[in-house]
Amino acid sequence: MADETNAGELRKGAEGLGVRLDGRQERLLLAYLELLSKWNKAYNLTAVRDPGDMVSRHLLDSLSVLPRLRGRRVADVGSGPGLPGIPLAIADPHLQVTLLDSNGKKTRFATHAVGRLGLDNVTVVKSRVEDYADEVGFDTVISRAFASVSDFVRLAGHLCGRKGCMMAMKGRLDPEELANVPPDWRIAETHEITVPGVDAHRHLIVLLPETATRPRK
Repeated sequence: MADETNAGELRKGAEGLGVRLDGRQERLLLAYLELLSKWNKAYNLTAVRDPGDMVSRHLLDSLSVLPRLRGRRVADVGSGPGLPGIPLAIADPHLQVTLLDSNGKKTRFATHAVGRLGLDNVTVVKSRVEDYADEVGFDTVISRAFASVSDFVRLAGHLCGRKGCMMAMKGRLDPEELANVPPDWRIAETHEITVPGVDAHRHLIVLLPETATRPRK
């Protein structure tokens, strides 16, 4: 019954976000949630314990940014157990997602989950973000509660491709935090996002290098 409830909540929530999932994608997302819940009991991967809460606070929260991703190459910085990267990779198989985290137990879980779920479009990297380099650069560099916006840009900005962007998933906006963005970057967009089942402020901040072309007025 719990599985059916979670499946119904996932399906309804994804529709509310404008994200289309087929049956296989729904099964993969719920299988990921099951793995996360099982490993969480032993390894404390997330503070969210109840699988029902994980549907909204992890799966749907991750999927909420899917319509705003840019390009195909995505770096999930401070990914932890694979959030938001794994749900995004399941929902859009055309994405090539790199999960980046320095925590060994979390990258071990992510590697296990990627293997069990057969996600050929996901790569797991155990590394400090400032030590990791990518020759091509990513189209989207995203973080979910990884650090302050200024630290996110400072530590992970080098991963952004020439035409790429950075996206910070945040709760309530802090004006002081936003004012401290490094001068070589600018906040291009700020979106308030409503996540089904999550009674909390959610925002997505999109950042571009200051050298990037500004939109015409």
